[in-house]
Amino acid sequence: MCPKPGMVPPPPGEESQTFVLPPGWQSYLSPQGRRYYVNTATNETTWERPSSSPGIPASPGPHRSSLPPTVNGYHTSGTPAHPPETAHMSVRKSTGDSQNLGSSSPGKKQSKENTITINCVTFPHPDTMPEQQLLKPTEWSYCDYFWADKKDPQGNGTVAGFELLLQKQLKGKQMQKEMSEFIRERIKIEEEYAKNLAKLSQNSLAAQEEGSLGEAWAQVKKSLADEAEVHLKFSAKLHSEVERPLMNFRENFKKDMKKCDHHIADLRKQLSSRYAAVEKARKALTERQRDLEMKTQQLEIKLSNKTEEDIKKARRKSTQAGDDLMRCVDLYNQAQSKWFEEMVTTTLELERLEVERVEMIRQHLCQYTQLRHETDMFNQSTVEPVDQLLRKVDPAKDRELWVREHKTGNIRPVDMEI
Repeated sequence: MCPKPGMVPPPPGEESQTFVLPPGWQSYLSPQGRRYYVNTATNETTWERPSSSPGIPASPGPHRSSLPPTVNGYHTSGTPAHPPETAHMSVRKSTGDSQNLGSSSPGKKQSKENTITINCVTFPHPDTMPEQQLLKPTEWSYCDYFWADKKDPQGNGTVAGFELLLQKQLKGKQMQKEMSEFIRERIKIEEEYAKNLAKLSQNSLAAQEEGSLGEAWAQVKKSLADEAEVHLKFSAKLHSEVERPLMNFRENFKKDMKKCDHHIADLRKQLSSRYAAVEKARKALTERQRDLEMKTQQLEIKLSNKTEEDIKKARRKSTQAGDDLMRCVDLYNQAQSKWFEEMVTTTLELERLEVERVEMIRQHLCQYTQLRHETDMFNQSTVEPVDQLLRKVDPAKDRELWVREHKTGNIRPVDMEI
């Protein structure tokens, strides 16, 4: 994916010359050159400069109000909306598919080379603006790489960058569910194994063995009962310390995902609606201007009261169409600013959720391996008494004890007559 255009830290020393931001806050420029602020601790974004002291209103920054609202890469006054300050930076450029909105002011057409439209938001074209830094130049941050659209694998259209982020999060949630199911199956196997071991330990086969070998054999059977108990405890700990936390975290993760999805989806719909309204108003203005031009030409050919009235009417309609376009531009800019601000905040939040999810799963898989090691140690301890008894097996001693208990009499020589 392409890095997001416009995430520009201020040139060195610029912020410090006018004011000092509170701890944890960083200042950046939007693609239209408007300054905004990001709290690196909470991922909060705002257009208002944060105050260093609670309760004191933030004063406007040096470039906060220097630019009027923009649309299609132009201010509503007709001035190109290029970032005013991006020199002396090591950087990356953004790329994307070009798409024109049209002029935002009557009589001024916009060049395709000047702007680029990404997710219905118009940015200055990368070739017409200085190269810009990423929000997090030392990290592969979601906030810098998911603003453009991407062609889907089937080639049937494109997928918005934010939708790709949501798909990643949803896939992570599904993986977590499958991991929980895997652990659940492992628990079932342990429980079944423990049940079979306990049943086998009660088997009476070879129970008649006697002597020191008989003691060792009895200990073998007892070790099975002990091992069964170990595996039951292992399965219980897997349930309480691995499976259940994974499922609980998944439910909370699902709630957080819904907040992000619903919020950004609404803003995207509103932005698309404003975009369509600007297009419609632009076309209406073009039609009204064409009509006015035609009526003016008719007046030059033939003077009449009716023609003059038509020109006045056409001029009123053209003026009204221009006013409608400017109103749509204003609404579009408001939606664009809101979407931009929330996009930064939400992508940083999704990034935090993904880091938390991976770390949480890692910790519980470590817990699984730890429980597994402990189980192996306990299993080993159940067979140690067997090893000790087997080392003490003495056929000669067993034979002596058995003879002593079961003897019928000593062998005597038979008297023979010579």
